[in-house]
Amino acid sequence: MEFITELLKKVNEFVWGMPLICLLLGTGIYFTYKLKLLQLTKLKLAFSCIFKKQDNNAGDVSSFQALCTALSSTIGTGNIVGVATAIAAGGPGALFWMWVSAFFGMATKYAEGLLAIRYRVKDENGQMAGGPMYYLERGLGSKFLAKLFAFFGVAVALLGIGTFTQVKSISDAMQLSFNIPPVVTAVLLTISIGFITIGGIKRIANVAEKVIPLMCVLYIGGVVIILLTHITVIPQVVGLVIQSAFEPQAALGGGIGITMTMAMQKGISRGIFSNESGLGSAPIAAAAAKTDSCVEQGLVSMTGTFIDTIVICTMTGLAILLTNSHTSGLEGAAMTTLAFNKGLFIPTVGKYIVNIGLIFFAFTTIIGWNYYGERCMYYLKGLKAIPYYKFIYIIFIAIGPFMSLEFIFIIADIVNGCMAIPNLIGLIGLRKEVVLETKTYFQKQTIIQEELRYEKTPV
Repeated sequence: MEFITELLKKVNEFVWGMPLICLLLGTGIYFTYKLKLLQLTKLKLAFSCIFKKQDNNAGDVSSFQALCTALSSTIGTGNIVGVATAIAAGGPGALFWMWVSAFFGMATKYAEGLLAIRYRVKDENGQMAGGPMYYLERGLGSKFLAKLFAFFGVAVALLGIGTFTQVKSISDAMQLSFNIPPVVTAVLLTISIGFITIGGIKRIANVAEKVIPLMCVLYIGGVVIILLTHITVIPQVVGLVIQSAFEPQAALGGGIGITMTMAMQKGISRGIFSNESGLGSAPIAAAAAKTDSCVEQGLVSMTGTFIDTIVICTMTGLAILLTNSHTSGLEGAAMTTLAFNKGLFIPTVGKYIVNIGLIFFAFTTIIGWNYYGERCMYYLKGLKAIPYYKFIYIIFIAIGPFMSLEFIFIIADIVNGCMAIPNLIGLIGLRKEVVLETKTYFQKQTIIQEELRYEKTPV
């Protein structure tokens, strides 16, 4: 097993080498430049589009439900466990590179959401089907890249973000908080996930829109208390994060073995694991939204990365660093739990906030990624293959609690990287279309606003 783990580490280092990191950042930088800092200038508009009524438009769920479905898959172990593992492996500087990946990733996520609506279709059941496999085939004209993406999409659902990482985290949290054995967790998860996923996108969206806002408020509330009680130390910690991103040895002292490349690699890979910008998963959920505007859905999709990484991951990272929990030698959820225990001064409350939050976040990620994998399987093999896919998915959930956390995250990183490559090629190939659609939309909005202003002007 050790030999296999070491071999997979080498594969992971190759997949997440500088070429992929440059491709991810380069795509985000390009869209940031060509769209004129849209993730900053249009952020307020993006949040207003979330709640815009679109009942008469084509689609299966509201924009808010589509966003919650996307967030259900992104807000999970990456926000609690992933941040801790990034800081443990890449030092405090990894948090800076998570910020960088999120900032440029917002522009990438916008492009993904736009193209998802632009090229979506209806399946045999009358449901919307969309995502990278459709804009790769219908927009870029490459069935090979579309099938490659769909294949790795199924792999990520079954082996990466969808099952093992989430189930293992839930199992550990249940055992730590409530002393529930892994076998009991496996049985409970298998039954509950089976019930929800059989109901399809509408049942998944209904669960997600109720659970995600509640858990965000609970988890963020706990972190806010930690930040307020350590407010005087925040500038010092932010300075440490920035310095460690470029000079980890100077910031943390010699002998720790962390380099700038390691901080960058861990920060960006964990950032992508958390917010999935460039991965191509979120546009699969975005394609189901009731909307007649691909630009507005792109804006809604963009807010997912902001909420996930700029807000929640940052808060987790600061809680860990403010309480010096990153020097404890712990890893994963244990490190984040220690931060909450120390930061809130009430160990029991901190433990329950982290682990109950982790359970619900991971649970919604499982149901969200089941849908993503299902849509990818539908693209590859049609409706007849979906029951077989769901059966395998549920079996893998039952296996998850008994696997090694390190092994699970290595596998997840590898398939994540492989899934991102064809999607990024598609985004680059369709970049002019994204820019043109955006320019046309805002030009029309300007004309409409001018006409309204003219009508209101007294004669």
